[in-house]
Amino acid sequence: MGAAIVLVLVIGGLAACAAGPNTAAGGVDAAGFWLGLWHGLIAPVAFVVSLFTDTVSIYEVNNTGGWYDFGFLLGASMTLGGGGAGGAKGARRR
Repeated sequence: MGAAIVLVLVIGGLAACAAGPNTAAGGVDAAGFWLGLWHGLIAPVAFVVSLFTDTVSIYEVNNTGGWYDFGFLLGASMTLGGGGAGGAKGARRR
């Protein structure tokens, strides 16, 4: 009985984290790859500003989908390091 309760709680918790459809996506003024890249580059600054105001967010909800996401992740990885330096450090230790 206890295992069934834990299983229901785990499934319920995972279902709560599932992404839903973006009803604001698309349209004429939807942000694309280049705006996603820019938002990714300025994400750390936008995050700090978003802590103090409700008018700034780090991610544009009205976007074109995959291309905006790709630009955002590319820009954020450029700003935050992207992990490339960590790989280079491992190669130098040998």
